[in-house]
Amino acid sequence: MAWIWLIAALLLVLALLPVALELRRKMPDRTAAPGAFARLASGQTHYQWIGPVRGPVAVAVHGQTTPSPAWYSVAEDLGRLGYRVLVYDLYGRGYSDNPKGRQDEAHFVIQLTELLADQGIGEDITLLGYSMGGGIATRFAAQNPHRIKRLILFASAGVDVTEGRLSRFMREVPLLGDWLFHMAAHGQFRRQLRASQNSPAEVPEIAGIQLAQLDRRGFWPAVLSSARHGLDRMEAEHRKLASDGVPVVALWGELDDVIPISSVGRLAQWNRNARQEVIADAGHGLPYTHGRACIALLGGILRE
Repeated sequence: MAWIWLIAALLLVLALLPVALELRRKMPDRTAAPGAFARLASGQTHYQWIGPVRGPVAVAVHGQTTPSPAWYSVAEDLGRLGYRVLVYDLYGRGYSDNPKGRQDEAHFVIQLTELLADQGIGEDITLLGYSMGGGIATRFAAQNPHRIKRLILFASAGVDVTEGRLSRFMREVPLLGDWLFHMAAHGQFRRQLRASQNSPAEVPEIAGIQLAQLDRRGFWPAVLSSARHGLDRMEAEHRKLASDGVPVVALWGELDDVIPISSVGRLAQWNRNARQEVIADAGHGLPYTHGRACIALLGGILRE
């Protein structure tokens, strides 16, 4: 019988290993955070204003795994065009809190709504969304079309997505999927980031920021929750934006291995008025690898 207890103890240790690893992680040092914090209903949200003191307002929503510095290059170019740009960290990322509960688009739309109220931002917003942030921005815009001057999407979720079998298994299967995600995804993502550290980027420190996220408490549970509850297609939202006449611009990376180029055709079916551009030689990190090219393409629209 001893061997049965040994196996049971080993299985228990393995089962608890992700919990132990999570407990070893720490929240980032907020004393080093640029910008400021807003105390919202679900927790503190870290934000920064970039650009002039006065001017039209642009609000940028980042993606699933890369916090608000992903927007630095784009925000600086927008600032040169006269925009005041608000960038912030989604819950569970960057310097923001990690509240309990499902981290789906509705959860993040509430965060965005409360932050805009906290900052006194009303209407005439140029709203930008990258990857998962594109899905959040799309849903917010569809719910608040009267507040949106234009919606600009960078490699946006909510249209098509490329997903491998293992990734789908981890997302769809509870318990075992959770364990595999917490044990396998960390190492895989770290290897990918280290391999890309020497790749050209308009935000030079972005790879280091992404790597630091991997050791932030709450990051991996937040990413898994977002993956499980935030991959819905947003056909209804895009069709509503079309019928409401909200200007939509969508930018895609030619070499994106996360959001496939088939998204161009799909979005065109949902919103024939959406302007779409494909950025040559760009992958999924569009705002921080090809932000200047994106803003150059949008120059005429943004000066309106």
